[in-house]
Amino acid sequence: MPTLKDIADLVGVSISTASRVVRNDTSRHINPETKAKVWEAVRQLNYTPNESARHLVKKQKTEKRQTKQIGCIIQTARLNDDHPYYSPIITAFTKKILESGYSLGFIHTSDELKDEALLHRCIHDIQVDGIIIVGEVGSEIVDYLLKVEELALIGICTNGTEITMVDYDRIHAAKSAVDHLISQGHQSIGFVGGPGHTSELNSEERFQGYKFAMYDAGIPLNKEWVIDTRWEIDRSYESVMERLKRTDLEHPTAIFSASDQLAIPAMRAVIENQLRIPEDIAFISMDNIDFAQYTTPPLSSVHVPKVEIGTTAASTLLDMLNGEQPQLSKVLLPHRLIVRQSSVFTRN
Repeated sequence: MPTLKDIADLVGVSISTASRVVRNDTSRHINPETKAKVWEAVRQLNYTPNESARHLVKKQKTEKRQTKQIGCIIQTARLNDDHPYYSPIITAFTKKILESGYSLGFIHTSDELKDEALLHRCIHDIQVDGIIIVGEVGSEIVDYLLKVEELALIGICTNGTEITMVDYDRIHAAKSAVDHLISQGHQSIGFVGGPGHTSELNSEERFQGYKFAMYDAGIPLNKEWVIDTRWEIDRSYESVMERLKRTDLEHPTAIFSASDQLAIPAMRAVIENQLRIPEDIAFISMDNIDFAQYTTPPLSSVHVPKVEIGTTAASTLLDMLNGEQPQLSKVLLPHRLIVRQSSVFTRN
């Protein structure tokens, strides 16, 4: 059976230091990184404290359940910085949490939490009851969180099949958008988007929905007009511009974009090449951010219920904390097609 000496030897600290960490003794300052290493050693060696320590751990767990704090982990800082898609989700989630008597214990990006000491401090020192994960945050972080006892987890557009999800059906939503273009008579439809959780385009569900619609209609894909922008706005503009200037490449009659943010610069590239929307190239996109209705012409888009996703994620997490919701489920909220002038050519 492992002992405190084994932990101390593994970490390279004194037995008294290892003991203070395990007993949560705060009478002396201990470097947070050292704390993280001790707890990792405890997990690695499967150390079981004595009865007195067990009592302290049990007490800490009981206290943890009463902290009424929720943590938030986001893919990158830009998702929380006036992002037209994710900001409404995070705002709605936070509003519901605060109304329910909880507080937001922290918001950190996946890059910040690659620092294991910070990750450990957020979970064990702040003692949050639950965490919402927004975006792809990396398997290491997800795996770490799944090992934390009695920690409620919920995800939005994230990786990990073992996490309760609140989202919408991206494959079906994308297919409905491309089906709309096909119904308008388009037989040459390009794609503008980015990769999925494997960093490959084929793992992205909106790309899968695009392909599904094309194959279902018997329309071949033009690989020259399948554009992977890596979710970068500038790449959308530059890639479409480069292809439109090529004399050896015929342009499609329509483009499906995986997000409004990528569609808008692509539309600009089309207009700067003296082509008309939708007469020469029609556009339809995803998300229906507020700005979509103000493009020229207004952008057709699939409306995603962003506020409802945030609110539902918060309600589901609260139900989990109250024992009223299973730890593993998937909640898909309905989307709807918003047809505007960018995808419908009306002849006078």
